[in-house]
Amino acid sequence: MKTRFFIVVILFCTVSFSNSYSQKIKSVPARIEYITLVNGTEDRDRGKIILETAGDVAKITTQTMGKTLIPEAPTETGYLDYKEKRAVQLAEFQDGKKISAVTPFDKMPQFEITDQQDTVAGYLCRKAKAVVFSNTIEIWFTVELGIKGAPSLGYAMDNVLILKILRNNNFEIRAVSVERNQKTEPLPMLPADIGQTLETQDYRQVLASAYIKKVKVFTDEQISWGNPASNPANHDSAGATYRFAGGTVILRKVILPEVPSDASVFVNLTQFSNGDAYDRTGSVFLVPVNAKHSFLNCFFDGLNTLPAYQAKNGKSYQGIIKTEDFNPVVELMRFFTPFGIRQYNEKVKITGYNWFDSVTYKQDITELLPLLKGEQWIGIYLGNYDAGGHKVSLNIDFHLNHKEVQEMPVEKPFWISLFNTTNIMEMAGQEYGTLFGTDTLTVWLDIPERATGLKLRYISTGHGGWENGDEFIPKENVILIDGKEIFSYTPWRADCATYRLYNPASGNFWNGLSSSDYSRSGWCPGTATNPVYIPLENLSPGKHKFQIFIPMGAPEGSSFSSWNISGIVLGKQK
Repeated sequence: MKTRFFIVVILFCTVSFSNSYSQKIKSVPARIEYITLVNGTEDRDRGKIILETAGDVAKITTQTMGKTLIPEAPTETGYLDYKEKRAVQLAEFQDGKKISAVTPFDKMPQFEITDQQDTVAGYLCRKAKAVVFSNTIEIWFTVELGIKGAPSLGYAMDNVLILKILRNNNFEIRAVSVERNQKTEPLPMLPADIGQTLETQDYRQVLASAYIKKVKVFTDEQISWGNPASNPANHDSAGATYRFAGGTVILRKVILPEVPSDASVFVNLTQFSNGDAYDRTGSVFLVPVNAKHSFLNCFFDGLNTLPAYQAKNGKSYQGIIKTEDFNPVVELMRFFTPFGIRQYNEKVKITGYNWFDSVTYKQDITELLPLLKGEQWIGIYLGNYDAGGHKVSLNIDFHLNHKEVQEMPVEKPFWISLFNTTNIMEMAGQEYGTLFGTDTLTVWLDIPERATGLKLRYISTGHGGWENGDEFIPKENVILIDGKEIFSYTPWRADCATYRLYNPASGNFWNGLSSSDYSRSGWCPGTATNPVYIPLENLSPGKHKFQIFIPMGAPEGSSFSSWNISGIVLGKQK
């Protein structure tokens, strides 16, 4: 059985208080053990807090039995230095690096001592109280032991021992044992080397960064129309940026980290106009290569390599559904550019409006973690007709959710990329998603044996930017399996006016509104579209007919509506 130590710092931990207990009390070495309770029940996962105190120093660690720290996790130790009147938080990384944060006692908020008394761990205590960041904090302290210390770095009351901390009456740290050592000399516990001392916020940032594996996919890349592009001759070059469809699609092969199956994943995209004044459809996507053919064939060899979906309107739609030997691209995030952010900030002045400089779209895509491992092709499509176009930077951030090594589940992840009508090769001639006017989208879904927890991750946005276009007309999406309706909803965003300061080039209408203010079919200029999750748990193993019906509006002159929908089935397989 292994024992590891690292400090647990309570939320809003930089608190202190003045008091009348300034008499000199000789401190003897002691060890106090604390447990953590949430709503009255011990939280064993947090481990036990150990306070070791001697003389003018108290040392705080957290002890977890039988658990091993992951390689990224530092060991944290806290010290209350009563001689120098400071709290020292020390982190030691497994490569030997040390950092620390130091907080003087006089920089901490003040507590008020009350007349209330209670017994904790067999010792008579008095209560002190404060409100810190809207949290009610109560501490119970004793002077009976001739010991000073606290189980958290946030508490520094001279010549007393804090035996209990209560936050909002539902989170508690309580002493359960006190062991005194009658040695005559205090034990030296504060290390001489506390590494690089940082401001508290910088210290926390360094620690948080240790648990993030950040993959930079694109940095300040231009996505525009019509500029010459020179792709590497090698179709398998890692680290190179490939450009397709006149420069409106960028693609790169990246190596993604192996992380635990309980990690969280976020896609993080920053965008601003480099010339284009309009709102545009964008998509961050992954190209599956686990079938005989993939969208890579289209990128390098042309649209004719893609399987075609023959619709009732007589058109062929390239690469939009799964077939026996082809998987459509997996959409990681659908996003929409605002009207001319940054490029037009100085060209359009409106009293009282301070335009934002760029947009950051950050979306949780943890459910797609099973796909985001090892060598992958990641791309961005951003349809536009401007030579300056847009500038984008893309990271994929993997956040580790446990400091200790966890047991991995027995079940294996299962996924099927089912359909994607977003025409990412728009500028190379790929058809818009216009089939819904006369047809349902139909694709066969093959469920394997022992598949569990199935759900469809579905993204839908309507387009057609005139008065009667589907961009501005709510339209119900109906999903059927084997001819039976299983789900329906109407994609709609009524909060688009929230993002007005992203849209300098949107313009003002006579009635005080702007184009970017108007509600739309599942999207707003300057936002990402949230997926919806449709349970498929009742599907039996075998093939099922999967259909999507949308009552798309008819064309008017040269204007037409279309729908960008994407879907991937996710689950586990025993």
